[in-house]
Amino acid sequence: MNRGHRELLGPGQLVLNVHSRPGPAALRFERADGRRLLLRQGEQPLLLGRSVGAGCCPDFHLHRLDGYRSPLPPLRSADQRSSLNWAHQYTRWLEEADGTPLRDGRWELALRTGFPPGIWTEDFVQEWPTGQLGLYCGGGWHGVLPLRRLSAPDAGRVKAYRKHAREGTLAPVLLWWVTFLDGFVILDGHDRAVAALAEGRTPESVVLSQVPDDQVWREAAERFTHDHEHRMRHLATRPAQQRAAMERGYAEMIASLPYAAEPTTVQPLPGGAPTWDALAARAMFQCPRD
Repeated sequence: MNRGHRELLGPGQLVLNVHSRPGPAALRFERADGRRLLLRQGEQPLLLGRSVGAGCCPDFHLHRLDGYRSPLPPLRSADQRSSLNWAHQYTRWLEEADGTPLRDGRWELALRTGFPPGIWTEDFVQEWPTGQLGLYCGGGWHGVLPLRRLSAPDAGRVKAYRKHAREGTLAPVLLWWVTFLDGFVILDGHDRAVAALAEGRTPESVVLSQVPDDQVWREAAERFTHDHEHRMRHLATRPAQQRAAMERGYAEMIASLPYAAEPTTVQPLPGGAPTWDALAARAMFQCPRD
């Protein structure tokens, strides 16, 4: 693909403005009837999911299939011991790769070294191929979902990564933030995640998320500015301290608009529910115990 414009936001953080990818992304979610979900890479189905239960807190039952291909090349030990800026390096690799979530628009890649409790423990989906996510009150489950079977902590490749973890040279995991799950999908670094956890460490990660296009956030900024000016006129006689607090809140809101998470794109599933049901029947035939 053509190189996208980069907005540099500081060490380990940037926004990539992607162009020349106007159609659906190669790695994409598709939905049928509001309850059936499919993740595919190209034409390869990777995940079948279905919301089960009524009300605002359904469970999301999922079944993953083999065939996922990481968009990043294999990492060498020398690379991991170098002083690479991983957010920038992963951006370059993603631009050159097929099978990614990238499509036209603005995408943030940000190094993240800390996570709230539970994301890499009880909400890290370690079973394969099935799983169940609690979408509490429609707000997601806030965990980490692998796209392939996890290796054992004593597997040869994981043991090599565990050495890097102890040395502090382990390359970060690449995660994709999926808004309707309120959680992360691992795009690259399954073995590195296992290695870090086996060494008692939280995996450092580079998080890929879609952020608003320029036109979208500028229109939102105009609306907020109009409302803010209207409120400030009505607060003309209020104490200066209160007015200053309102101005600070407005400035913080405007500054955050270009980098707020944009809802993850979900395409209609061609063929609808019958297509999903046929894929699910085939998956259950291959894995009858599930």
